[in-house]
Amino acid sequence: MHRWHLYAFLLAGCVSVLAQKKAKQRPQTLSRGWGDDITWVQTYEEGLKKMKTSKKPLMVIHHQEDCPHSQALKKVFAADKTVQKIARGKFIMLNLVHETTDLNLAPDGHYVPRILFVDPSMTVRADIAGRYSNRLYTYKPGDVPYLIENMRKALLLQHTEL
Repeated sequence: MHRWHLYAFLLAGCVSVLAQKKAKQRPQTLSRGWGDDITWVQTYEEGLKKMKTSKKPLMVIHHQEDCPHSQALKKVFAADKTVQKIARGKFIMLNLVHETTDLNLAPDGHYVPRILFVDPSMTVRADIAGRYSNRLYTYKPGDVPYLIENMRKALLLQHTEL
């Protein structure tokens, strides 16, 4: 008899722990894990519209959910406080798992992950590139300091050129 009470007590405890874990999980949002505290736009067209009205540059992240390189970059992007702060306050943010029809967003091909900047004059900043000559707009997890530098460059060029 005591054994059944013990089993019932353990089962109730397991159910309680599972319910707490499920309650802590956030629902899937437009962030797709890139930063839940960032306001993300849903489409490229929405991003362009918000960019024009806000005068903030648009940062476009192309990635795929099943790509290990995208997942690795997403993990460090979401964990880096500086990246998150700049992205949250200074950019219109868009992450895409599907290609857009704008070929300007693939100046050197369709690969993932790649990050491009668009300034409020609707110019894709092809001059703000990553570190690799074979995939100009890709960043690896160890390139976050370089990405931060490019984010700041996008902001600086926006103010000096517009």
